[in-house]
Amino acid sequence: MAAKNYIEEHLCKELNLMMVTVPLIVDVESGVNDYLDRDGSRTPVEFYIKNDHEKNPVTAQVVQAATKWKRTALKQFDMKPGEGLCTDMRAVRKDYFLDHDHSAYVDQWDWERAITDKERNLEFLKEVVRKIWKAIKGAENYLFDLFPALDDSRYPRLPEEITFMHAEELLAKYPDLPRKERETRILQEIPALFLIGIGWQLADGYPHEMRAPDYDDWVTPTVNEKGAPMHGLNGDILVWNPVTKRRHELSSMGIRVNADTLKQQLKICGLEHFLQYPYHQAIVHDELPLSIGGGIGQSRTIMLLLRKAHLGEVSVTVWPKVLKDICREKNIFVLE
Repeated sequence: MAAKNYIEEHLCKELNLMMVTVPLIVDVESGVNDYLDRDGSRTPVEFYIKNDHEKNPVTAQVVQAATKWKRTALKQFDMKPGEGLCTDMRAVRKDYFLDHDHSAYVDQWDWERAITDKERNLEFLKEVVRKIWKAIKGAENYLFDLFPALDDSRYPRLPEEITFMHAEELLAKYPDLPRKERETRILQEIPALFLIGIGWQLADGYPHEMRAPDYDDWVTPTVNEKGAPMHGLNGDILVWNPVTKRRHELSSMGIRVNADTLKQQLKICGLEHFLQYPYHQAIVHDELPLSIGGGIGQSRTIMLLLRKAHLGEVSVTVWPKVLKDICREKNIFVLE
């Protein structure tokens, strides 16, 4: 709890956020649930509520993330630019492949902050990322002071600063490697990286990773530090995990779509019919605040800071028997 409380407190302080309660279930017709990707292959848990002998039934879904709900909540709380909210979010993602850092049960600090139109740029995105990194790095220092045994020379501490790179630059650096291997390779050189532009089609004809078209902005043209044209106002915080010796994603975040970029991204993905949903209509008609937001994996971050090899060592959920057996053989104790 020490690390969780530290990050929650300092994240709210750095970004001027207020803690609020987030829903576990939402109405299907609202269009508020997050489909995580652009092809809709990872679908939410859905159930039917008969409600008064089916006179007023509701089809509900368990949230997969609070991305869209948070932006709606900014309006409900009448938050102005520079103000925001943070949630202790719980979700279910039934289509995840369960491994050492993917679980069907997801816990995140899901946050959102209202911004101005002038802040819809790459430099502002980087400024926010640096503030988030400050909270994560501060949590590591705090934990190591509390528990000196964590400070093990086999497992280097996180760097003081996070590095920025575009997905387009990463592909150019490793053109012959698939996405995950590109990340793995660069993180051994740069152990803390914010990778920009997740969702835009790269030079090889594929996006670095599929991203849903209706929350992060991945089409806006930008330039890198050398002045070369790039795309996207979103990205992932990635680190090298010295225990698992693998890439480790801590956060997915970005500046959110406005009316124009929402339409562009829906068209690219062939999902223009989403414009019928109330949430999407609210963006098109400028009824929701412009915003920036993201989710920081709680168990993933705690796992990293406590030098654990598996999510199951810091959170209780379901795992296949074969995975628990493998962990047991390696003296990894999965909570049940």
